[in-house]
Amino acid sequence: MIATRFMELRKRRGLMIALILVNIGIPTIFLTVRLIAHAVAPRSYAPAGGYDIFTNLVAGVMYVFGFIVAATLGCTAGSVDLTEGMFRHLVVTGRSRLALYLARIPAGLAIVVPLVAIGFTIVCTVCVAAAPTKLYYEGAAVPAGLSRSAFLAWAGEHPVYVLCDLPGPVPGNLACPNGSSNGGPVIRGGGPSSGGSGQPSAAVLKAAAIENAAHDYPGYAATFLAPSVPLMIDSGLWIELEALIGFAVGLGLASLMGQRTVPVVLMIVLELILTPILSTSVIPHVINLQRGVVGLAMAHLEPGGLPLAFGGNSRGAGVSQLVPESTAIAVCVVLAWLVGWTALGAWRMMTRDA
Repeated sequence: MIATRFMELRKRRGLMIALILVNIGIPTIFLTVRLIAHAVAPRSYAPAGGYDIFTNLVAGVMYVFGFIVAATLGCTAGSVDLTEGMFRHLVVTGRSRLALYLARIPAGLAIVVPLVAIGFTIVCTVCVAAAPTKLYYEGAAVPAGLSRSAFLAWAGEHPVYVLCDLPGPVPGNLACPNGSSNGGPVIRGGGPSSGGSGQPSAAVLKAAAIENAAHDYPGYAATFLAPSVPLMIDSGLWIELEALIGFAVGLGLASLMGQRTVPVVLMIVLELILTPILSTSVIPHVINLQRGVVGLAMAHLEPGGLPLAFGGNSRGAGVSQLVPESTAIAVCVVLAWLVGWTALGAWRMMTRDA
C-alpha cells in the first residue's frame, strides 16, 4: 500500500514540479546568481556563501517554504482518494481504513524529506565552499575566531580602526580616515579626552578601544565565516522536523475536511499570518493558547546559531521577542500536533461513509 500511495503522489507532475522548484529551485537560483555576480565583479559583490547567507536561507526561506510545500503534499495525500472518487473502491476491497490512512505517511515523507535534504545540501555546500575569506563585523574587517582576550588585545593594537569602524563611543575629537563606518574625517565623541579639542592620547585611545571591544565581543563571537558542522546538522534536522509537521497536519486536516484547496489555504494562513502574530505578541488571558501554536514551539527549538524565528535577529544581543515558552512545553506541543492531527485524520477516514 505504501508503494501505491507513493506512486499516486509521484505521478502528479504539477505538484512534483512545484515541490522541486520551491525546495531546490529557489535556493539554487539564488546561490547561482550570487556565484556568477561574484565571479564577474568580486569587488562589487560579496562571496556567494558564508555564515550569514546560510542562516538567512535556512531560517527565512527553507523553514517557511518547506512547511508550506510539505503541507500542500499532505493535503493532496489526504484528499486524493475522495476528490478522484477512489475512496469507495478502496473500501470495497476490504482493506483496513486505518492502514490505508497510515500508509500515506511514509509515502509522503519519502517524497518531501529527500527534496528538503537535497535543497539543504546545496545550501550547505555553497555556503561552505564559497564562504568569504575575511570576517566582517558591523561592516569592518576583523580577524576571525579570536577569543575574548585575543579580541581585546587586537583592539588595543588597532585603537583608531576599532573606534572609527566598530560600534561604540568615541573619545574626544578623533580624526578618522575618510570612508570609515563612523562617517567622516572627524568624529566628535562623548568620552574622555586628553584635554582641549586636540587628538586624544594613545593611552586614552587604547583604553577606549578595549572598552568598546568588550561590549562588541558577544556580537563578534556569534559571527562566523562559514556555518559549522554541528550548526548544519542541527539546522537540517530542524527544517526536516518542520516539514514533517507540515505534512502530518496537512494530511490530517485534508482528511478531516475531505478536500484539498481550503486546507492548503488554511495552512498558508497559519504559517505566514497567524504564527508570526501569535508568536511575538503577548495577548492577555490567552497566552497559554498561544503557547499551543506549533510555530512558536518550533521557534523555541530552533538551533542557537540561526536568527530567531518571527522575533528578529537577536544574535549576540540575548533578547528574544518570542512569547516565552520552556523547551519541555515546546516538545510536548510538537508531539501533540503530530499525534493529534494524525489521530483526527485517521478517525475521519474510519468513520466516513463510502
